[in-house]
Amino acid sequence: MEILTIQPFLDYFDKVRERTLRLIKVVPPSQLDRSYLPGKFSIGDQIRHIATIERYMFAETIAGRKSAYQGCGKELADGYDNVLSFFNELHQQSLDIFRRLSDEDLQRKCTTPGNIEMRIWKWMRFMVEHEIHHRGELYIYLNLLGVKTPPMYGLTSEQVAQNSIPNI
Repeated sequence: MEILTIQPFLDYFDKVRERTLRLIKVVPPSQLDRSYLPGKFSIGDQIRHIATIERYMFAETIAGRKSAYQGCGKELADGYDNVLSFFNELHQQSLDIFRRLSDEDLQRKCTTPGNIEMRIWKWMRFMVEHEIHHRGELYIYLNLLGVKTPPMYGLTSEQVAQNSIPNI
């Protein structure tokens, strides 16, 4: 999918973020530091990582600057309310950068941290894929903890099967 105009992309990205926020809102605050293995991202790290990669890697490179990503540890925001505020604040900062883009800017090239030049629209598509990837990991973390998670599009898999006709 090629992104040709900025506003429809921003509308789409807003819906992606809404789904991510619905999931983050069911994270038990007491489980924020939970990780499935020592040395792996905790739930809080996952949330901070989505925020910091979007803001300091994607938004910076889209703005024509070098990536400024430095990690996603607790020193950035600790505690559920602080993590959620941090997540939302960095997203607003990123949106401020993205809203300045013209449709023509989407065809410009930016340089990724891997020193690869790519069109901005393609880099923005990777940004969305990155968020969805980490949201999927958050679903797994929460399911392992027995937390009831919101269905992504309004129905669970079981509800879709119940509302469907039998296989032919």
